[in-house]
Amino acid sequence: MIPVKQIEKNYTDTDLLKEYQSFGKQEILAQLYLRYTDLVYGTSIKYLKDQETAKDAVIAIYEELVNKLQTNSVDNFKSWLYVVTKNHCLMQLRKEKRTLTVDLSDSIMQTEDFTHLDSVLEKEKDLQRLEKCMETLNDEQKKTVELFYLENRCYNEIAALTNIEWNKVRSLIQNGRRNLKNCMEQYE
Repeated sequence: MIPVKQIEKNYTDTDLLKEYQSFGKQEILAQLYLRYTDLVYGTSIKYLKDQETAKDAVIAIYEELVNKLQTNSVDNFKSWLYVVTKNHCLMQLRKEKRTLTVDLSDSIMQTEDFTHLDSVLEKEKDLQRLEKCMETLNDEQKKTVELFYLENRCYNEIAALTNIEWNKVRSLIQNGRRNLKNCMEQYE
């Protein structure tokens, strides 16, 4: 066991990673992570385009590592951390994109023109069609599509939750999306 006080630069990433995975000491993970905080911060800035959000990402990613490194096999920590950072940022951007903001101006709120109801009714019909189309998917496609789009889960999380291989998860989601599109087009 590496004494925490003696962690120096001469220990490789692999040494520190094995030590953390064996004993779970956060001091060791912190030393390893500190080597790459500039990488994490720079990558976060690149994707998120905001310094404060990037700083939050650096902290959130460290918190993710505490659990992920206990369950994932990592050969090259730096490369793996870059991918984790990139995926984290992309998930943040996806969440922001799904957050719908609506401007409720006076002209919309105080009008006798009911044309806006047409669009609401059309959206409701689309949702009903989508629900019917979801029922046409096989069970694996339906489950993976729901986890990916409705619960914002990444491929790795879906693979872990469903015990389905990562490549098959990706394929199921892509095929499910295509099948849903084809089904929705039939209703039009």
